[in-house]
Amino acid sequence: MTAVKFIASAGYLPNRIVTNEELSQFLETSDEWIVSHTGIKQRHYAIDENTSDLATRVAEKLLQQANLKATELDLIIVSTITPDALTPATAAIVQRNIGATDAFAYDLSAACAGFIFALATAHKFISSGAYRRAMVISAETNSKMMDFTDRTSTVFFGDGAAGVIIEANADSAKDAFLAEKLCTLGNAEVIHSGRVVPLSEVKATNYPKLDAFYQDGRAVYNFVTDEVTAHIDQFLAENEIKPTELDLVITHQANLRLIEKIAAHLGLGMDKFMIDVDEVGNTSSAGIPLCLAKALQQGKRPQKVLLTGFGAGLAYGSILLDLSNFA
Repeated sequence: MTAVKFIASAGYLPNRIVTNEELSQFLETSDEWIVSHTGIKQRHYAIDENTSDLATRVAEKLLQQANLKATELDLIIVSTITPDALTPATAAIVQRNIGATDAFAYDLSAACAGFIFALATAHKFISSGAYRRAMVISAETNSKMMDFTDRTSTVFFGDGAAGVIIEANADSAKDAFLAEKLCTLGNAEVIHSGRVVPLSEVKATNYPKLDAFYQDGRAVYNFVTDEVTAHIDQFLAENEIKPTELDLVITHQANLRLIEKIAAHLGLGMDKFMIDVDEVGNTSSAGIPLCLAKALQQGKRPQKVLLTGFGAGLAYGSILLDLSNFA
């Protein structure tokens, strides 16, 4: 198999900041409650920007950072659960926007685990030797899918996008991908969004409708503290790695309290974790790559970094990376 390396990592957040105080003006909540229960202080909302706009901003940043032309890309994957439309794929719009005429492009939907699934998929294309370079972007405009009367969901979510470019590495001894494990626990009730109601009869007034985002908070909490922590334990054990050997951990930025639970379970201090949920909220699949970009921008080059995502599906998975050779 061909070795793979990371050559760019970038993120983008919309300009509009929405504070807890602003949400409390029309939701029965308060800054004190939101911070104490979630650790979230604010989030960003995309105003007059759609998911493809956010993803395009990231794509442009990635190309500039990697000093590449868009025509040098072979593949673009966008992970999202808030696409511009059911079709065409948001990735196809990004491909057109940046002029990546030689790249094929498609979307991947795995909710908050989307970046993990998309990155793992792109890795297979490159490691096969059939393709040289892939752009993976997670982009979400969660705000457009919120029920703004539902405080149990609305206070958590924000908008944002981030991604990476990976390419074949001529040095076969230096592979950034060390291990991965992807899982699904089929459950359509704990978290869902954009459900389309089937026809009940044929009539002129039929028109497609989508429902808003919904999550069962208690069930999500139990899923993470039971299934996801067990998954991490098994993943590390299978790869003969002790939690203390990890240089950096980036989990889905669901909320700060859940991340603290994962840290405590692993016996690690929060200094081992990269966090942005306090300032940008739960950005669904964009949370992990946003934190990854933040870590790399700070100059971190961890030899053992654990990425773990989890979300609707229920989908969850982990990738172990060596980023010591990131330029």
